[in-house]
Amino acid sequence: MILSNGLSVQSRYGNGLSIDTCFPEIKSVTNSSCKSFGEDDVSTGVCSDDDISLKDAFGPGFFYHANYGPSSNGASGNQNAHLQPPQAISSSIDFFEARGPDAHVVLDPSIWPMYASSDQVPSTSAELSRAAADDSAGFAQPAVSLSQPGAVSGGVERNCFTSYAPLHLAALKGDWDFARNFFNLNPEAVCVRISRNQDTALHIAAGARRTLFVQELVNLMTPEDLALRNKVGNTALCFAAVSGVTKIAEVMVNKNRELPSIRGNKGATPLCMAALLGHKEMIWYLYSVTKEEDLKEEDRIELLVAVIDAGLYDVALDLIQHHPQLAMARDGNGETALHVLARKPSAFASGSQLRFWRRCIYSVPGMRAILDPKLMHLQALELVKRLWEQVLLLDDSKIGELLRKPSRLLFTAVELGNVEFLMVLIQMYPNLIWKVDDHSRSMFHIAVVHRQEKIFNLIYELGAHKDLIASYKDENNNNMLHLAGKLAPPDRLKIDSGAALQLRRELHWFKEIEKVVQPSYREAKNSEGRTPHILFSEEHRRLVREGEKWMKDTASSCMVVATLIATVMFAAAFTVPGGNDDSTGRPIFRHYKSFMVFAVSDALALFCSATSILMFLSIITSRYAEEDFVHSLPNRLIIGLATLFISIATMMAAFAATLFIVLGDDFVWIAIPIATGACVPVSLFALLQFPLLSDMISHLYKYSIFTRRSNHLLY
Repeated sequence: MILSNGLSVQSRYGNGLSIDTCFPEIKSVTNSSCKSFGEDDVSTGVCSDDDISLKDAFGPGFFYHANYGPSSNGASGNQNAHLQPPQAISSSIDFFEARGPDAHVVLDPSIWPMYASSDQVPSTSAELSRAAADDSAGFAQPAVSLSQPGAVSGGVERNCFTSYAPLHLAALKGDWDFARNFFNLNPEAVCVRISRNQDTALHIAAGARRTLFVQELVNLMTPEDLALRNKVGNTALCFAAVSGVTKIAEVMVNKNRELPSIRGNKGATPLCMAALLGHKEMIWYLYSVTKEEDLKEEDRIELLVAVIDAGLYDVALDLIQHHPQLAMARDGNGETALHVLARKPSAFASGSQLRFWRRCIYSVPGMRAILDPKLMHLQALELVKRLWEQVLLLDDSKIGELLRKPSRLLFTAVELGNVEFLMVLIQMYPNLIWKVDDHSRSMFHIAVVHRQEKIFNLIYELGAHKDLIASYKDENNNNMLHLAGKLAPPDRLKIDSGAALQLRRELHWFKEIEKVVQPSYREAKNSEGRTPHILFSEEHRRLVREGEKWMKDTASSCMVVATLIATVMFAAAFTVPGGNDDSTGRPIFRHYKSFMVFAVSDALALFCSATSILMFLSIITSRYAEEDFVHSLPNRLIIGLATLFISIATMMAAFAATLFIVLGDDFVWIAIPIATGACVPVSLFALLQFPLLSDMISHLYKYSIFTRRSNHLLY
């Protein structure tokens, strides 16, 4: 890490802390053999499906006799202890036995429920050495292999952990009744390693969020037992931390106050592990019980980065308040907290995707307190201010270095549209508006490249400085209009539905930048000899073709529907319900109110469908020049879709009125539900087509995405 004095200190976390590095045992290896605990690579204690033996499938009742003894390499000590295959196999398969001076863990056959009769119960009890298992699994020593291939029929693999499979499953399921019986018969099994990762039952139950199981188990354990580590060095509190269940952590810490200070894999504290998964209550609890002297500077910066990534800005504010030097510190990736916040536009109001009704509530002063996102946005904004205040205490050279390395956070924020973040920085350090990147492009040039209109709108508050910044050219002699002529990034194109609207937004950008740059730049050539207009046409040629195809396909499909409606409504106008009077030729039911509804609805449906046909026909026969996508084609599509919707609605109204005329008052109970069902097609059309119609109307008739109104956002 790098402290405020500029000295670089290597972080214990290398390239940054992650949940994968803290819990490598959760990974699964495909089609690879299981590594023994004595091998060099002890970071992944897992096996593939190929390593599961017949004993794993059929249970501990099928185990054979085995002895604990030294391995053939002659090494002494329990680090090299292996289960030895038997010299002979009897016809009756007995429970395996662990023999030796420390063998005192008794597995009584009576506790195994899977055997239906006494004949099926293993003939001997299994004795495992807790001391040998614990010593061999010590964190400071190389792991020892507790699973060896055996020379049994078919090459069946030995696996001593399978004898604890019922306890393992009980811990996963939280079945304390079974576990209590198990521990009553085998008291020492409370702390035995029962998995290939050398987890105890407490590790497994804590990770499975079995609160009651953990509470009862902790009562049977000593404080030292709670500090046992698994193969990679994680205690049970590490599993509790990532589980997010604060009660589990409280039970453990109440019994052993030193647990929060015991580091797990890669030297990570349980507090940092909880922060990686964003468990807010767990973070606050562990933060309160972790001793201040046990947290080093690199722990705090990793914690700060983790809580910012998780959106827990209140925790980050507390850290900065007590340790302001963290504002300049760098994590294992060389990033400061500001670098992380620059990549999180969702932390602020402009970058959050709120539904319409939530935006309405958000804007009401009296109801802001009920919205968690509002509080989060305010906390994130305050955090940026606190961090930037500390950074500004440095001299200009160090501020510039922080902004440049390992990435240019100013331009990262521009690319992602993090406007509130930038406003805080610029308000407190206005000189940032003149900063350029490695290609001599200002933040406003980057905003044009990435189509971030909210950031580009800030240029209108600069007065005459706007013209100076707009005159910048990059290393390829591209001015700002050239950048607007290039195709937008895919993530910015997709915010509009359909290629036609995407092209319209691109044209809108080009025309707006054309007003900002000086007149000579409109025909200026870049290093490749292309003017902005030529560059725009070349870059958007594919989008024009896609827009043309999208428009024609949409118009053709809708025109078929409009034609059918016009045909039906035209025929219905001359075949009125109830028929005509033979003497006068006028409709018999002309005095009925329902008949007037039919007549008006039929006429509206016919007129609207005919209008829709004309609009869609004009779209199909259009010339499809680039300028047509700005107003002409979208306007025609809007009129066509709107009139088509009206024609469908009035057609259904005419159908319902006809039912009431034909059935009369005697069959109202039939007419009403059928007429109500006529609303279904109208509703379906509205649900399916209204988003497109609404999107097009908002593009054409609402206020422009660019605004020259001075809202004094920067000062």
